[in-house]
Parts: sequence; structure tokens; C-alpha cells
Amino acid sequence: MSQSSTPPPGASRPAEPRPGSPWAAGGTVFAGVLLFVDGVLGVLKGVAGIASNDVYTRINDYVFKFSVTSWGWIHLILGVVLILVGWGILKGAAWARGAGVALASLNLIANFMWLPYTPVWAIVTIAIDVFVIWALCTDRSSEDDWARSG
Repeated sequence: MSQSSTPPPGASRPAEPRPGSPWAAGGTVFAGVLLFVDGVLGVLKGVAGIASNDVYTRINDYVFKFSVTSWGWIHLILGVVLILVGWGILKGAAWARGAGVALASLNLIANFMWLPYTPVWAIVTIAIDVFVIWALCTDRSSEDDWARSG
């Protein structure tokens, strides 16, 4: 008996590879890692700001005036939520991608307002948030999976 290369009628076909860019899919994993790490750094920034008002000094007058303790709480809360969303992205949770874009956007705005306290770190964090938003918006692999199953 010879084996045929075509499956018998009614047999299921093997899964086809996902269409989409491997760069975008890899970028999504990296975005999850960056959100997680950015969250940990946000928690550390927040704890430092809450513990001591002398840790950060403002460079010049700036339109947005909050106390360092207020900024500490903002960074602490945002950091904890970023850790959870970053972990969700790494676990492949469907809700985490949209939440990641929203929270990276909020974190970008918060760090723009944080510029007078730590300008270099704020700019680095803004750049990271821009990459995270791009990576999460360009990976279409989970949408393709949803379209195939529905």
C-alpha cells in the first residue's frame, strides 16, 4: 500500500503558520517585557518620591506643579498597573494589548509632566512608551487567530 500525501476526506488539516510580521510579534513580547520593567521602575520612583521629598528636585518653573509626594503616588500606582498589564501581555491575555496601549499612553503623558524632575529618565521612558504603543498596535497575529476561529 502506498501512502498518499493528501489527507482523507473529513480529516482535519494541520494549522497553517500565522500571517504577520515576526518583527511585530517579537515586538509585542518585548513590549510586554518593557511594560513590566517600566512598571518596576515606576514603583521604585514612586517609593522614592513618597519616602523623601528631597530625592527629586525641580529644575525650573513648570506649568504642572504637583508635590513630589503626589508624583510618588502617581508613579507607584501607575507602576503597579503597568506590571500587571506587562505580565498579561507576556501571558498572551487578550485584554492586555488594549490595556497596554492605554496605559503606555498614560505613562507617556505622566512622564512628560515629570520632565522637570528627571529629564533624562523621563525622555527615556517616553521613548520606551512610544515603542510599546507601536509594537502593540502593529502586531495583528491575535486578530488573525480570532478571524480564523470565528
